[in-house]
Amino acid sequence: TNMAGKVGKQSRGTAGSGFANRKGPAGQEEEEQALQAVLIADSFSRRFFPISKDQPRALFPLANVAMIDYTLEFLTATGVQETFVFCCWMSNKIKEHLLKSKWCRPTSPNTVHIITSELYRSLGDVLRDVDAKTLVRSDFLLVYGDVVSNIDVTQALQEHRNRRKAEKNISVMTMIFKESSPGHRSRCKEDDVIVAVDSKSNQVLHYQKTYGLQKLQFPMNIFHSGSDEIEVRHDLLDCHISICSPQVAELFTDNFDYQTRNDFVRGLLVNEEILGNQIHMHVTGHEYGARVSNLLMYDVVSSDIVRRWVYPLTPEMNFTDQEGQACTHSRHNVYRGAGVSLGHGSQMVENVLIGQGTNIGANCHISNSVIGNNCTIGDNVILDRAYIWNNVCIANNSHIKQSVLCDNVEVKEGVTLNPQCVLAFNVVIGANVTLPEGTVVSMHHPDEEDKEDEDEFLSDDAEVSNSQAKTKLKAFSTAAVGTEGKGYIWRASSLTEEEELTQCLWDLELNPDPESDSESEMSEGSHDLDSRGVSPELDDVNVFQVEVLGTLQRGMEENIGCDNLVLEINSLKYAYNITLKEVMQILTKVVLEFPFQQQGPELTASQYSTILTPLLKRWAPVFKNYIKRAQDHLDCLSAIEEFFLDHDSHWSAMVKVLMNVYQLEILAEEAIMHWFSQGASSEKSKQLRKNQGVSQSGKQAVE
Repeated sequence: TNMAGKVGKQSRGTAGSGFANRKGPAGQEEEEQALQAVLIADSFSRRFFPISKDQPRALFPLANVAMIDYTLEFLTATGVQETFVFCCWMSNKIKEHLLKSKWCRPTSPNTVHIITSELYRSLGDVLRDVDAKTLVRSDFLLVYGDVVSNIDVTQALQEHRNRRKAEKNISVMTMIFKESSPGHRSRCKEDDVIVAVDSKSNQVLHYQKTYGLQKLQFPMNIFHSGSDEIEVRHDLLDCHISICSPQVAELFTDNFDYQTRNDFVRGLLVNEEILGNQIHMHVTGHEYGARVSNLLMYDVVSSDIVRRWVYPLTPEMNFTDQEGQACTHSRHNVYRGAGVSLGHGSQMVENVLIGQGTNIGANCHISNSVIGNNCTIGDNVILDRAYIWNNVCIANNSHIKQSVLCDNVEVKEGVTLNPQCVLAFNVVIGANVTLPEGTVVSMHHPDEEDKEDEDEFLSDDAEVSNSQAKTKLKAFSTAAVGTEGKGYIWRASSLTEEEELTQCLWDLELNPDPESDSESEMSEGSHDLDSRGVSPELDDVNVFQVEVLGTLQRGMEENIGCDNLVLEINSLKYAYNITLKEVMQILTKVVLEFPFQQQGPELTASQYSTILTPLLKRWAPVFKNYIKRAQDHLDCLSAIEEFFLDHDSHWSAMVKVLMNVYQLEILAEEAIMHWFSQGASSEKSKQLRKNQGVSQSGKQAVE
């Protein structure tokens, strides 16, 4: 791990003096130290592949300015004086960009430290490192390097500090939301949340992503929490900006199954009675905050910047102070950089930004588009919602609609790009080719993925051997990219469902899928975690299973209430460091095995059902405590399936189990149907679904 410490030292003096002046009389707030921020310049996912194979997401140009510059400008404007930027994927490029930027000049009011490591695999890893290095001294802001915002967090920060003073450090995080009605274009569907909050104290009582859910479940205990007024809100957009106390980093260290902020929030809300930590929220009405989590959000946020919704972060402000970035602003939101030439009869209709040195031919029609620096555009070209990066050439008579063209792309004459096409770096599309909607073309062959295998975070040395492997790959498909074309087609259709979630560049409207829990699976790519051996030792899992069985047996004998059973299981979870997913799978397995434990393995299927039914009823609240998200329903179903695959003689009892968990409202009908129609992974699991009882109940439910 290395740190650009030199940068920090130069500007520390100026930061300090600015701080004293801003606070007013010296010594007013002795313990309030300079505001710090942790900026994570990595998404830990392949969401933007293949574009992010050549450039990290934090450096994608958004209205011709790198995304990370918006994030740093937001932090600085809101009073942050020291920022730790954590990089993993392509960290050298990010470091190089920052060292050349205004953030690393001695005059910067915000001291930027760059910390790189190839070992980070998630937000959790970064915060555990923050804790290990004790980088934060007091409250800090936590953001990703793709957050665009003009929110002033001063008031939220003051509320956060007051809460922490009033009740010694009970509130550990304040999440910032923006009011935004459902269906608003700036709301990213896969990030939609429903939040239950105490109206008076703004304490968050329940937080759930709603993507793909038809039914919402609320734990009853939030209504018993002693709050007089509870609001349930679905009109909030999560800005992905959090004010954190130093304990947040410690809590990530204590719970190293937490990988994402979502895991953290859910973990804290589920275990609030044990740990006594609370999360609060702050809602802003008119300010702007959004995260560029996929290309649809890239499209939305770019157009919001051009349409001046993120004022004062507008293109003509040139807030990055870079030479050659200045442009003029004229009506209908048309911005032109230096040295732009426009041919006869060409129209820039509205919401258009053109970078310096770009030449546009005659009779072009350009609307709602951003064009980078030094591009060449021929005659009779139509661009609408086109995002053209730098040094791109587009020949005559081309028609481009809602697509992204990365640096150095060349489009020959008469090409049509239908909506949601992506041409990654250096691609060439031959003359008169029409690319169907959603086509992604890259100079990287999709099969390269297999060679890189699990290690998506290649070090820079690995790129050399990689390029040798590339030369052996097969030729470009001329049918797809034209005779003079260069590039391979990346098809989403060949992906499995789970990959489709992580690799769908645009948005997931194509296939709303109850499996998705977007933060932990899509944005963060935590589906890779299991394969990297983050799950604990087998012994711990086995011991945990024995302990859970013991807890439930004791619960039966001593008639212990479900709330207390949950507390015991949670404390076992911490003792053995078991993930929430494993807790649920083990709980399911233990309960299903219970009749055999009590009566021996020779029970018939009908005897088994008779004993199990009252047990499921008895322990339903325990299950409900762990089954909150769509993904939890599917994890529970796969555990039920796994159990019955091991007990072939009892297949007829499975119908009863499914009917019971549905009637007890442990599992949602949609989840059971999704499992029935799509979940079969092997021949035997197909047989299980075809089994008389299961398939009939499946069909009945469908009808």
